[in-house]
Amino acid sequence: MDRTHPFVIPGDTPWLSDPGVRKLGKAFDATGFAIYVVGGAVRNALLGLPGSDVDMSTNALPDQVTALAAQAGFKVIPTGIDHGTVTVISEGTPFEVTTFRRDVETDGRRAVVAFSDRIEDDARRRDFTMNALYADLSGNIIDPLGGLPDLLARRVRFIEDPDARIREDYLRILRFFRFSAWYSDPDQGFDPDTLDAIARNLPGLETLSAERVGQEMSKLLAAPDPAPALATMRQINVLPMILPGSDDRFIAPLVHLETALAISPDWITRLAALGGSDVESRLRLSRADARKLATLREAAFGFETLPALAFREGVDIAQSALMLRCSLAETLPETAVLETIKDAAQRRFPVAAKDLMPEYEGAALGARLRQLEEAWIASGFTLSRDDLLALP
Repeated sequence: MDRTHPFVIPGDTPWLSDPGVRKLGKAFDATGFAIYVVGGAVRNALLGLPGSDVDMSTNALPDQVTALAAQAGFKVIPTGIDHGTVTVISEGTPFEVTTFRRDVETDGRRAVVAFSDRIEDDARRRDFTMNALYADLSGNIIDPLGGLPDLLARRVRFIEDPDARIREDYLRILRFFRFSAWYSDPDQGFDPDTLDAIARNLPGLETLSAERVGQEMSKLLAAPDPAPALATMRQINVLPMILPGSDDRFIAPLVHLETALAISPDWITRLAALGGSDVESRLRLSRADARKLATLREAAFGFETLPALAFREGVDIAQSALMLRCSLAETLPETAVLETIKDAAQRRFPVAAKDLMPEYEGAALGARLRQLEEAWIASGFTLSRDDLLALP
């Protein structure tokens, strides 16, 4: 079977000229083993997108990979050797090298695998056809399952039987929508047969950990425009299952505002617009992300002015609050509001605690500082230090 393809990795792809990659390739060539870059690094290179981690696959067994890499002068770490993966480090850059594998048994969350010497076996255990593309270290494409036409058409499609792929790992339901948001052609819509397979397997979502769901949702919400994927997730009941009470109707206006105002997308801001109950635990947010989400919710639905928010929380929080408020109201902000936010964020309160001592101490000192700060903000930051100190 001729698995090579006339397409090649673009010559300006960084990993093609990486000295560590080239050295590793020579080490494998010298022993007769094959080694390929696989997955995201190949996909993104062919789409002209920023690079992904350089993961590699080989027909050499883990012990053989370890031996030949070490002999070639690489540092080798057995990061996942039971599953066939070793990390080869070249001048501080890590490359994961995994032996070809085939699934022996799956339970919807994890798989029991066996090593293989066939690239087709390795390709078939992947999720989407666009992720089952390989390239040798010279940039030649190997396409065992015919996934290249799907990639070039920006079509996210499960490998072979969608039901079987989903039941191997139910997280693939969310990965399907995440990959669609990042890589698919929105004009094509979503394949009805794939959506039917997802709908048949919805109960499997309940078996997933909050961490895994949260990781996928954060990546999906960071996509250039997650609105079509989220709308479809709602329509087939995926979104209500993972985030009860959420509402995606404000996401499209928010994305439009981000574009109009040239503000970089922020997945936490989009999560605030999406809403839902018990979001922090359902997505197992970090403390920092949970704190930011709570701040944005209060900012979006509270009554504090945007200049006050900018002064207290910074320009990013105030801009996000502006976009959330405008998305809810379906209005466009005036350009002057953005300038006001930026100006307020740079202001420095002219009164210090020492200016009020010893007349005020302890709790009374804190209360007086807050009173004067409120008066200063209400004045549009115009009151001077002397004006503030003279206030009753």
